[in-house]
Amino acid sequence: MLRKITSDWIHNGIDGFVSDHCIVLDESGVIAGFRKLDENELRECVYYPGMLVPGFINAHCHLELSHLRGKFETGTGLISFLKSVVAFRETDPEDVMRAIDEADGEMRREGIVAVGDISNKTDTAQTKRRSPVHYHTFVEAFDFLQEGLAKNMFEQYRKVYDGFEGIPRSLVPHAPYSVSQQLFAMIREFSSGASGIQSIHNQESPEEDQLFMTGGGAYRAFWESFGFSMENFQASGKDAVACITGQMDPGHHLLCVHNTCMDSGQIKRMMAWNPEVSFVSCPNANLFIENRLPDYRSFVNCGARMVLGTDSLSSNWRLSILSEIQTVLRYNSWLSLEEVLKWACYNGAVALKLESELGSFEKGKQPGVNWIRDIVMDKGRLHLGSRAQVVPVS
Repeated sequence: MLRKITSDWIHNGIDGFVSDHCIVLDESGVIAGFRKLDENELRECVYYPGMLVPGFINAHCHLELSHLRGKFETGTGLISFLKSVVAFRETDPEDVMRAIDEADGEMRREGIVAVGDISNKTDTAQTKRRSPVHYHTFVEAFDFLQEGLAKNMFEQYRKVYDGFEGIPRSLVPHAPYSVSQQLFAMIREFSSGASGIQSIHNQESPEEDQLFMTGGGAYRAFWESFGFSMENFQASGKDAVACITGQMDPGHHLLCVHNTCMDSGQIKRMMAWNPEVSFVSCPNANLFIENRLPDYRSFVNCGARMVLGTDSLSSNWRLSILSEIQTVLRYNSWLSLEEVLKWACYNGAVALKLESELGSFEKGKQPGVNWIRDIVMDKGRLHLGSRAQVVPVS
């Protein structure tokens, strides 16, 4: 049996807002039609005041760190934050599993239908297998820039990768500042020939470029504080973006995560190297850790594909893409709600190679439907009201 729903405004995930339209759904939630209403059809529709949008895509999360919610101070900077994660990560396994399940439920209640999730362990596998959320697991490897550890660390993370059998997955490098050339090469060879997705943390702080430009700075001291020698590390004299473009395969979709300190020249170089790159922003995590945001204008001016993520509950107050949208717009009033909703829906689906299923209201897709309440029209533009919230339409 078909059902019809409508709202004051509908964003189809790609092109922007329409009114006087309805979404036709079959019994399983597949889009059977998306069309302009006629007078008779209006009486057949269930009306949701406010706005309807497709299900949200959370392109970057660390579900396995959910037990660290509320453990850390904000605004400490990335190096201090990383030290805190190392110090507090190990805890009671039952608490870890309980927090993972609760976080998965939180995302579902926030209208998130797909997640690009970082894993260093297999703790999240059980939850992912039973969740209705589509998870793509990025098993993230690192070796502390120690060439001598590359083989052992690769084998360690390949076992984690094997532990997610049956779940969409990729073996990926963590970040330029934590992966040696040898480990980059092993990951590249492992992923060769597959039409998969890669992910890497990028330009999270100014110290990242300093490490590659001069060989010094906070990251060098960070690894030395854990007893790792940096004697054999050779600075390239180029920035961290050059490390990524020189070590990774441009034949894969790439999620470039955080990009807090990225400038327009680096954005253009990355896009020229890999036209399928998506730039993932986690604004609340940026504020939580560094108290700064990326220069969104540079990305928009370069025509970059922008997507949104929440990062983990160790670096965020909640797992809500609507909250991330609100933060972007609060500090960037020049951006429109129309544009940022595309980041959260269709762009995210493209980044995870799910655009044939999710991200937009198109016939044959099953993207989920989110009802956003408290929408305000001001000077010809739609805005989220101060009490805006999202409710998944079942």
